[in-house]
Amino acid sequence: MGLLEGKKGIITGVINHRSIAWGIAKLFHEEGATIGFTYRREKKWIEKLANSVNSDFVRMCDVQNEEQVKSVFDEFGEKYGQIDFIIHAVAYANGEELANGVINTSRKGFLETLDISAYSLISFCKHARPYLREGSSIVALSYLGANRVCAGYNLLGIAKSALETTSKYLASELGEEQIRVNVVSAGPIRTLAAFGLPNFREMVEKRAMQSPLKKNVTQEDVAKTVLYYASNLSECTTGQVSYVDAGYNIMGTWSETGSLS
Repeated sequence: MGLLEGKKGIITGVINHRSIAWGIAKLFHEEGATIGFTYRREKKWIEKLANSVNSDFVRMCDVQNEEQVKSVFDEFGEKYGQIDFIIHAVAYANGEELANGVINTSRKGFLETLDISAYSLISFCKHARPYLREGSSIVALSYLGANRVCAGYNLLGIAKSALETTSKYLASELGEEQIRVNVVSAGPIRTLAAFGLPNFREMVEKRAMQSPLKKNVTQEDVAKTVLYYASNLSECTTGQVSYVDAGYNIMGTWSETGSLS
């Protein structure tokens, strides 16, 4: 029996087969979960992926449209009678806003990025709440730029910081109902979104040398930690941020060889 046998939930943020969220979906399917997907523009591609994991629930969800978010969770909850997990893998920042640096961020760009990348977690929890049950789990994806300055990440770092703090307050509020909220902070992975960052290729090349485990992480690596949080194995763990980055986040300085000695 799989770790998610009998569990039903929604995974957001799948754009294509390289998405971290898709790596999560594949593993969840293998572990027995029933999965629903949301999309914004990529319907045909998402439907094709969904079919491969026996999912017949694929719905459009613009996270800035509150009625649409409510409709998606209502429809899933009424169809399956419960929501056991939600994977929040939604983030956005306009490319020009990122390139211009934080000091030149426009008010419009700031509000849009925070709305999509952080407030959406609140919206998801609010509208899913009637269908969440004891033991349900919400997991959001983040990045090291939430608490350290990462070149080029700029406005997204601010949004991810807000996301991580939001998750802790939600964990506190939902804890009495035995609903868990956690965050997985992933290292750089070759996804469509990541290639939009100005120095991503250089980042990936250097991270392996500078991390304690001397390697980069994959979608599958991240998915395994998300699986832990979505399963009953983490029933007493909430409000946490777990790094899946080969240990890169603990490092302070490096020698030219990558060794501390």
